[in-house]
Amino acid sequence: MKRILPFLLLLTATLSHAGEPLLTDDFSQAENPARKALRGAWSIADGAATCAQDDELYQKHKNHGPILIYDLKYEDAVIEFAFKPDAATKNLVFTANGADGHIFRIIIGVKNTSVRAFPADAKDHASIALATLPELKLVPGEWTPVRVELRGPNASVKVGNFTGSYEHASLTRGKTNLTVGFSFGTLSVKNLAVIKP
Repeated sequence: MKRILPFLLLLTATLSHAGEPLLTDDFSQAENPARKALRGAWSIADGAATCAQDDELYQKHKNHGPILIYDLKYEDAVIEFAFKPDAATKNLVFTANGADGHIFRIIIGVKNTSVRAFPADAKDHASIALATLPELKLVPGEWTPVRVELRGPNASVKVGNFTGSYEHASLTRGKTNLTVGFSFGTLSVKNLAVIKP
């Protein structure tokens, strides 16, 4: 019993801190202190953020579409949200960023999905492909759940029914924000949360 008690105390302490929310946005309020909704006229209603791309703003921002930005310092985290594109949406882009630029990105498109890492020492912040997934594409008109777990050099990704695991040393860098953006058409986002694993 003497050996079991310290283990149980450690397990209880660990479980009490596991799954702690670092940030949540249920889009029930027009404003969230952590959220910046940019490059378009975002509407917050019915528990979702929705925006249609404005082509003039797209060109003004060097071919970058509407984006939700959440400033948050974290290292290891689970990020969850759901998105719904329309038939004109070309891609959804999730990115974890650090003080020195992009760290990890998922681009879900109409033809495939790309999972990318951004080595800190890469010239001009170039990325490398960790995977190209032709089986994973945008599904217009449907809510698709996304779960990304970043833990050390590892990334676990679940999009709809797809799951995959990836590894790259650059993923260990400290993160300062995360973004959800898209290009063309209209996109809705709901139930965003960042959770301490």
